[in-house]
Amino acid sequence: MTTNQVWTKYAEDVKFFILSKVKDTTVTDDLLQDTFIKVHTKLHTLKDLTKLKPWIFTIARNSMMDYFKSTNQTFELANFETETEIEENTHTEKDCLQGILKSLPKKYRDPLFLSDIKGLKQQEVADTLKQSLPTTKSQIQRARKLIAKGFMDCCGFVLNEDGKLVGEIQDKEDCKICH
Repeated sequence: MTTNQVWTKYAEDVKFFILSKVKDTTVTDDLLQDTFIKVHTKLHTLKDLTKLKPWIFTIARNSMMDYFKSTNQTFELANFETETEIEENTHTEKDCLQGILKSLPKKYRDPLFLSDIKGLKQQEVADTLKQSLPTTKSQIQRARKLIAKGFMDCCGFVLNEDGKLVGEIQDKEDCKICH
């Protein structure tokens, strides 16, 4: 598939996705252009064309996050949950995790995101959120426990004797959070 074909098929959807997050048409056009420059230069590296759409939207999402970071604007992780993932017949841990993360209270989700996803040290997370280090540590630990509990509630996982989650993902219709 050529970049032009990708543009024709996905540009409008990507543009609306970006505009829904940044709320500025000029910035949207810039981010759309940036996204498709990256698509053009890296399209040859994509091995599985069935993953094309999620790959493009991931590039767009990363471009938006870079934009927000470079302009010192704050953004909420929940705003970047993908609305564009291709529905697949299989049900995965990722499906459950998305539901679990969405259900986490913001006070736990934000410190967890900054620590475990962005890789900030816990003191940096505390400084960013303008709260004490013990509070931040407690919130991150609580978020991790809530995620584990979410898997236990959603798909019936259990903790083994080493404290590790074990189990198998159930069919989507059997999940309590995903379904």
